[in-house]
Amino acid sequence: MAPTKFGVGQSVLRKEDDPLIRGKGRYTDDYAPQASAHALVLRSPHAHATFTLDAGAARQLPGVLAILTAEDVKDLGGLPCLFNLPDNPFVGPDYPILAGGEVRHVGDAVAFVVADTLAHARDAVEAVAVEWTPQPAAIGAGNAIKPGAPQVWPQFPGNVLFDASIGDKAAADAAFAKAHAVAEIKIVNPRIVTNYMETRAAVCEYDAKRDHFTLTIGSQGSHRLRDILCQNVLKIPTDKMRVICPDVGGGFGTKLFPYREYALLAVAAKRIGKPIRWTADRSDHFVGDSQGRDNITVARMALAEDGKFLGMDVDLIGDLGGYLSTFGPYIPYGGAGMLPGLYDIKAFHCRIRTVFTHTVPVDAYRGAGRPEAAYVIERLVDACARKLGMSPDAVRRKNFIPPRALPYTTATGKVYDSGDFAAHLKRALEVGEWKDFGKRIKAAKKQGLLRGLGLASYVEVCGTMGEETAKVVLDPDGAITVLIGSQSSGQGHQTAYAQIVAEQFGVAPEQVRVVQGDTDKVATGLGTGGSASIPSGGVSVQRATQQLGAQLRELAADALETSAADLEIADGIIRIAGTDRTISFADLAKRPGVDPAKLNASATFSSADGTYPNGTHLVEIELDPATGKIRIVNYVIVDDFGVTLNPLLLAGQVHGGTMQGIGQALMEQAVYDSEDGQLVTGTFMDYAMPRAADGAPIVFETHNVPCTTNPMGVKGAGEAGAIGSCPAVVNAIIDALWREYRIDHIDMPATPERVWMAIREHERQHRL
Repeated sequence: MAPTKFGVGQSVLRKEDDPLIRGKGRYTDDYAPQASAHALVLRSPHAHATFTLDAGAARQLPGVLAILTAEDVKDLGGLPCLFNLPDNPFVGPDYPILAGGEVRHVGDAVAFVVADTLAHARDAVEAVAVEWTPQPAAIGAGNAIKPGAPQVWPQFPGNVLFDASIGDKAAADAAFAKAHAVAEIKIVNPRIVTNYMETRAAVCEYDAKRDHFTLTIGSQGSHRLRDILCQNVLKIPTDKMRVICPDVGGGFGTKLFPYREYALLAVAAKRIGKPIRWTADRSDHFVGDSQGRDNITVARMALAEDGKFLGMDVDLIGDLGGYLSTFGPYIPYGGAGMLPGLYDIKAFHCRIRTVFTHTVPVDAYRGAGRPEAAYVIERLVDACARKLGMSPDAVRRKNFIPPRALPYTTATGKVYDSGDFAAHLKRALEVGEWKDFGKRIKAAKKQGLLRGLGLASYVEVCGTMGEETAKVVLDPDGAITVLIGSQSSGQGHQTAYAQIVAEQFGVAPEQVRVVQGDTDKVATGLGTGGSASIPSGGVSVQRATQQLGAQLRELAADALETSAADLEIADGIIRIAGTDRTISFADLAKRPGVDPAKLNASATFSSADGTYPNGTHLVEIELDPATGKIRIVNYVIVDDFGVTLNPLLLAGQVHGGTMQGIGQALMEQAVYDSEDGQLVTGTFMDYAMPRAADGAPIVFETHNVPCTTNPMGVKGAGEAGAIGSCPAVVNAIIDALWREYRIDHIDMPATPERVWMAIREHERQHRL
């Protein structure tokens, strides 16, 4: 059938928005079972310390129902790390549910307090007696690997979890031996606090008669959380716990993981026999939730005289924090596989060291290693252009993998299936009026300002979370229900999945219900992460809908006394083609004797190869050398997402990710005191977040080349904005500084102070 006005490719308005803007959203903290108790976590004020704890007096305070310490949860399993090296597995340290005797970061949890009111819980937290003996702290991965640095874990000398390599060192060395020139950069990808609008929260209820838990929680996936909590931590069958995810106010990877509070709620709820609520305040988030990025990288490119890339060598150090979070060690290791970017680099080698420090654990944050990789290669490519006296666009075109070479296997084993990389670069340059940039430089100079123009042509891999199953059901009222294990945290799943159903059945989005986030209603699910909801979940929905359509045609053929081949489906009606003989979905569902099994269908899809969205970001900035202040004056994005499901949803995802990247490039950084490990930027008074005025109107286009490994042709889009933005913004800043001062380096965040200091230092040196 022809695409409908609600189908794939149409700008359907979000179904989710109306209740949310009317204040009818239902988030975890809105759920308050009768007679609920309240919980708080007692956290360490030290980055590294030994301690003794006495909760005796606190337990006697009015309203206190329970105080859990390490002794009370010693039989629980720790939080697991779900990644290991394929060829040289490691045994990570224990990540206890409560620290006992020693803490390893500011915010480390040492006690869990439950009381009848929040005020009583606060009183009890303050009354727990803790004797702290501060110890030296290892802060910053570069410092932690120095000889004599304080040790985070005694079984990991030098604080190194693993020292691994990918690629071919001999081939890379040979490339550098014959190079005409070598470009080199050393960059820091700073640590980020992964702030979302809704802090983490959970409510746990225990049914003693059934020995059963119900955990209501704002997360990115109910099934994964349930399975880890039950199997690894609580050591109970998974059918003993139901996990429900209501509305979720942002996730960005950080809400995908299990956290200590969830297991503690279960233990405490069973002990006191009451529902318990816990909601993180913003301070809890800053020191209790996993953080992102935090890499130190040295990267070199071997160059031929004509500008061709001969080989690439990288030394990458990733900070893991004090414990191994769920996917923590994978982020630098997996991200390194994307370091060659969109370029034809035959010889590649990367050394990857993952390092413990006395800081909050680090894990996946929007892009999970791929933004870090794109930042390295795109900064390095600009350095290559400066080294050879080429323009940034020319050196990219010279080295892009051409369309005729696709599918292309990179030196790290990634297989790029489709794309036209020079085409989206060309279009971005056209829209950004690259040819007239010189005029704008002169106009700015007259006002005492500098102009810079930066490029980043990125690629990422996504959609590899694993199998996702969708079940599509025809309801008695003729509506369609989709049950799927992904979890929306703002992306628009209700609308996107409804459009896929509409593509097959021609129904309006209002006739499609989407059920997510309930382990009792949805059989399986991987949750949402890695931009997999449409590349994997969308395919499952499409296939299940197609199967249901075939079954409904069989039922309708019997009802209309015709052949299924003569039937067509549109507008929730099945019609004999070319006639007015029809039967509605509702009548078919209620028809006497109908086989209920024919009214639903399921399908499972897994993308082993992943998808490779790519594109070009072009950023033009204006810089005031007197103050260091930077203003983005133009932002152009041309992306290849294979197929666009909904242009409005897509633009929203790209805009949101881009603003997060702008924040990281210009202002965001988690700063720890190098001596005592205190998080200096522990509140919004000290940690800067981007506001609307810090961005610029974004011109966004697509130059889609359908993915050949995905049945829908789509490539994931949820993280792309955060991947292309950081290098494009920083390259624009360096472009301005290089033109005026020959300054070729600045690290993120490029704050006005840093820019001002770089200029002043340049002036000081050149006065000598």
